Amino acid sequence: MKGARAALFMALVMTIAANAGTIKGKVSGVSGESVVYIEAISGKTFPAPSGHATMDQKALLFQPHILVVQQGTTIEFHNSDTVAHNVAWSSVGGNKKLSHNMGTWPKGEMRSFKFDNPGVIPLMCYVHPEMSAYVVVSPTPYFATTDKSGEYKIENVPDGSYTVTAWNEGAKSQSKSVTSSGETTADFTLTKLITVGH
Repeated sequence: MKGARAALFMALVMTIAANAGTIKGKVSGVSGESVVYIEAISGKTFPAPSGHATMDQKALLFQPHILVVQQGTTIEFHNSDTVAHNVAWSSVGGNKKLSHNMGTWPKGEMRSFKFDNPGVIPLMCYVHPEMSAYVVVSPTPYFATTDKSGEYKIENVPDGSYTVTAWNEGAKSQSKSVTSSGETTADFTLTKLITVGH
């Protein structure tokens, strides 16, 4: 009986694997790292990752400058500098009601925060206003960052129809409907945001 169950389980795993593909493509029109992710899928929820992500403050920089995590992930914010640092954000996905200030702490200390709301989060340090970074909270575990040439690849995507979004710092995000089956290509051309001087 155990052997039959094991065989059934393996057959199920193989079926799921056979029906999972890759969405890949290129993000152009912008420079620097872009993030591509699948938006929330109707009727489907994903367990929060058990592992934590890390954002450090070192050499008066947030490191990494862009951190992508799945919704529900806890991020540990470290201070590896010899000076005190602060971590705060003005909004989550443009929602200013979700702004937060984690406070200020000295070298060697760490504070953590669980990001339960999807969206792009602009990080800042009130002690050092020149410091900035972004946390991109994806509503699904299906996301990727681009390489230097703008190429990306999201793997193990179950066959189906999705809304895929591309984001880049300083550009207008773009979303498009993508039907994933096997290997699917989805390219994006982003437009830089025009900042108007005061």
